[in-house]
Amino acid sequence: MSERPFNGTSFRAYLNEHKLMGSQCTACGALHVPPRPLCPACHGQEMTWQPLSGQGKLVAFTTIHIAPTAMLQAGYGRQNPYCTGIVQLEEGPRISAQILDLDATHPLHTWIGTPLQADFIERGEEQERQIYLAFRKPG
Repeated sequence: MSERPFNGTSFRAYLNEHKLMGSQCTACGALHVPPRPLCPACHGQEMTWQPLSGQGKLVAFTTIHIAPTAMLQAGYGRQNPYCTGIVQLEEGPRISAQILDLDATHPLHTWIGTPLQADFIERGEEQERQIYLAFRKPG
């Protein structure tokens, strides 16, 4: 699909294009997100980029009240907590990301198995602008 190397920089470049991509081993077919240059399943060295649907389900989550600097700058903190979680993509791999559209102030209303769709959040200004992967309820 592309001659981009299988690393975090290329993964971020795809996110900037609002694309969720993984690396797939040509030897065993294992799919990895974020991408890896070597397959941890069979140690294969031939990987290809694989586009992903971005659809999945919530398999674990936590609510964060004490935010790191980047999330404080995005407006989160003690008075405005946020959720982060593990999403199992319909293609199989699991990935960690911010979970949007869930009530972080009432985590008991959040359900494991909730269907989610990838979303791409822009934060920062001009040279500081970055795209981050998040997930939200479809629709």
